[in-house]
Amino acid sequence: MSSSSTSGSAEPAAAVRVLGSWTSPFVMRVVVALKLKGVEEYELLQETRGKKSELLLRSNPVHKKIPVLLHHGKPLAESLIIVEYIDEVWPASDGAPAILPRDPYCRAVERFWAQYIDDKFPRGTRVLRGTVAGEEPWLKCPPL
Repeated sequence: MSSSSTSGSAEPAAAVRVLGSWTSPFVMRVVVALKLKGVEEYELLQETRGKKSELLLRSNPVHKKIPVLLHHGKPLAESLIIVEYIDEVWPASDGAPAILPRDPYCRAVERFWAQYIDDKFPRGTRVLRGTVAGEEPWLKCPPL
């Protein structure tokens, strides 16, 4: 894996690129899925918080947020959708595990719990940081 900024370079683009930040759990979900599938050749293009790159805005014009997977230049957004795509593009072989079960019911149950976590996680982190109105922060830290 290589890591770089989205400011641009003369190097040819990798076949697999992830727009995001190593501090984002949603981006890390994508990186873990790539590693589980044995995809070692990918580029993590670091996005700067509060300053969205032109590549991000072009690649995810609807939500304008990370993560975005670029596979041969074709963008996919939303971490759960990206993980399902990775699971289908790099099938379980050569020791790489399947990420989702083959059984349709079991896949649906896994999707339910993943979506449940996605729905709860962001609010939970805002509560811990004390950025939800009317709720005391769980942990009080001085500002950086």
